[in-house]
Amino acid sequence: MGKTAVIIGAGPAGLTAGLELLRRTDIKPILLEASEEIGGISRTIKYKGNRMDIGGHRFFSKSDRVMEWWMELMPPDVGDTASEPDENQTTEISYQGKKRVVAVPAHLQEEPVLRGAGPIDHHAAEETELEDEPDPEDAEMLVTVAPHDPDLVMLIRPRKSRIYYLRKFFDYPITLTGTTLKNLGLVRTFRVGTSYMKSRVSQITPEKSLEDFLINRFGRQLYLTFFKSYTEKVWGTPCNEISAEWGAQRIKGLSLTTAVKHFVKKALGGKKKGHGDVAQKGTDTSLIERFMYPKFGPGQLWEHVADQICEKGGEIHMRWKVDRIHCSVESGVKRIVSIDAVNENGERQTFAGDYFFSTMPMRELVGAMDAPIPDNVREVSAGLQYRDFITVGLLADRLKVKEPDGGLLKDTWIYVQEPDVILGRLQIFNNWSPYLVADPTKVWIGLEYFCYDTDDLWKMPDEELKKFAIAEVAKIGILNAEDVLDGHVVRVPKTYPAYFGTYDRFEELREFTDGFENLFLVGRNGMHKYNNQDHSMLTAMTVVDGLVAGHVDKTALWGINTEQEYHEEKK
Repeated sequence: MGKTAVIIGAGPAGLTAGLELLRRTDIKPILLEASEEIGGISRTIKYKGNRMDIGGHRFFSKSDRVMEWWMELMPPDVGDTASEPDENQTTEISYQGKKRVVAVPAHLQEEPVLRGAGPIDHHAAEETELEDEPDPEDAEMLVTVAPHDPDLVMLIRPRKSRIYYLRKFFDYPITLTGTTLKNLGLVRTFRVGTSYMKSRVSQITPEKSLEDFLINRFGRQLYLTFFKSYTEKVWGTPCNEISAEWGAQRIKGLSLTTAVKHFVKKALGGKKKGHGDVAQKGTDTSLIERFMYPKFGPGQLWEHVADQICEKGGEIHMRWKVDRIHCSVESGVKRIVSIDAVNENGERQTFAGDYFFSTMPMRELVGAMDAPIPDNVREVSAGLQYRDFITVGLLADRLKVKEPDGGLLKDTWIYVQEPDVILGRLQIFNNWSPYLVADPTKVWIGLEYFCYDTDDLWKMPDEELKKFAIAEVAKIGILNAEDVLDGHVVRVPKTYPAYFGTYDRFEELREFTDGFENLFLVGRNGMHKYNNQDHSMLTAMTVVDGLVAGHVDKTALWGINTEQEYHEEKK
């Protein structure tokens, strides 16, 4: 009789674990999802034919394993990019200086060749320095199969993000360009330069806070101009009270030095990109690059994974919230025996298993365990903090701000640094995928707010919140209120695990949970770690690797997403 793995949560980590177990072992996965939707924060919200991506998810990873896993399930739609109809179809996708060439063979094997089951290669996709501008011929080559379903595909999308500050647009990531200097003005530019020079000769050591981390890399003036306001909007906490580890995990290895080098190189006539460049000609590759994106939003991929799990014999139970975890200790070995879950009707069910994967918030996990909990562990667990998230979707006839040619802005994200509004970020869903918008003549945007579930903003009725959001974007000149046709509010609790509260004592909690032999914490909230979806997937894959090998190395598991040089995006 085969063994069973109970998986708490049907987000990227839980679903990846389920499918990997079915592909590679005889362990049957049973997934329990508390909500009514698949995908966790990577789900797609549907509203009157329109779709919303919660937080925005670019499908590009440093890990070949993850890239291949995605592409096997949803091959890239690269048919329009082939230069020779009788040759392999190829396109390039790139993000933050790293690029991949994706090839679709003209003559396909009967079975997909990629299973994403190989070992993790931590050196397979090293970052390229921003100023190096890699030649397309040197790019990593990944091969995938051509799509059989025209809807079950990854689109290749252009990426453009900017900062909105002083009612003007600045490049994101920050780059030293003529537009940046003009928008800042002579006085601000001088202050930025002198404060940066000071930071170069007088570094803050040790780096204890996020404020220290950012000042050391950008100088105090640039930190105050572009980082402090937005970061404190996101976290609701002063930057000098946030751990420097947040910067190490979420901010790519950029500094003003790389921006200056790149600016000088451009000014001196640096080399031009080749014909196959994925960026627009003459445009900085850190600003306009390409990434994969499911045709109908990120949830489409995860719903497909869920279907695969069920087809292969796994189980997914929706609207079942885990509230009790039964533990045992035999001969000094601590294990999880079973878990209890309750549904919306108050019905209870016990799920026994041999292995347990948890993506539920660690605070809730510890609170549900019936094992003796040391006082210090309970204290650390109770003190963990989370930041909650609201997206207000607005359907409008048009935006007030436009591209120079009068067309719709090309941005996917706009970071709102204006201090006179609490709006943190704005998405233009049309630019993620045109298929997210029911009527292509309309503009479908998402206004993103960061808060706590105790805040007045979180508790505000939907209609009142929509009016508030419309007033904010009208105030800063993004649109006219009378052009808004409809709106939809989505609240997402515990979106961001916080690096303050009792986080400085996190090792005490980790040591306790790691002590349970058959309990594996994976994913963002499961590990209280600010993972992107690819990192969350890798945590699940790593556990399955260990189960296949006969031993799970939990130290290696916690080591995923600790490098400073790579991150999918800064949120």
